[in-house]
Amino acid sequence: MGSPSTATRISGRRQRSSSGHTPVPATRFDRRLKEILAHATDVFCKKGYEGASMRDLSRASGMSLAGMYYYFESKERLLFLIQKHTFSTIVQRLKARLEGVDDAEQRVRIFILNHLEYFLANQQAMKVLSHEAEVLKNGFASELAAIKREYYRICVGLLDDLKGERDLQFTTRIAVLSLFGMMNWIYTWHNPRVDADADAIAREMGDIFLRGVMTGGKSRRDGR
Repeated sequence: MGSPSTATRISGRRQRSSSGHTPVPATRFDRRLKEILAHATDVFCKKGYEGASMRDLSRASGMSLAGMYYYFESKERLLFLIQKHTFSTIVQRLKARLEGVDDAEQRVRIFILNHLEYFLANQQAMKVLSHEAEVLKNGFASELAAIKREYYRICVGLLDDLKGERDLQFTTRIAVLSLFGMMNWIYTWHNPRVDADADAIAREMGDIFLRGVMTGGKSRRDGR
């Protein structure tokens, strides 16, 4: 196998910075990679993964076809980088927002807002992630699965904290998956001309979800 591509080196540098204390400033390569991923997202969104070719991706990004193959090797790697960037960004932003917040209910609301804000601001990426979720295989799939598991475990922890703080009884797994079910498909129905923004929707969705688990949890505990 040859030396790592520029995209791989950039990805590795970002990963090291997120685990340390000193962030690595964005470089020209970081910015260019972000642009290429945005163009690739647009192509995958319009044509689907199977319908898109490396030539389509090179044309959209303004990079030569030879350059696309040299740096990214395949359209599978581009899809992987899109998904990795998306999930890593959501997790990193969530962790930053949760710092210093102790109230369990407020932490759940932060989780909901963070999720919806990103989904509504990146609806094309969400469509690609949802429609092409099963495409990636082998190492690509396992690395993404690890990030998704981390995100899922964060949500589990937040709801377990809420259960403990409020002395509630509900099945955490069912509550977590129900919450994701509420949030994940917003990109399919949200219309900015008639629907509220992410902040308002997060408040209302948070009210609906939290009233359900808190009222239902208390009712089961009291035997009513």
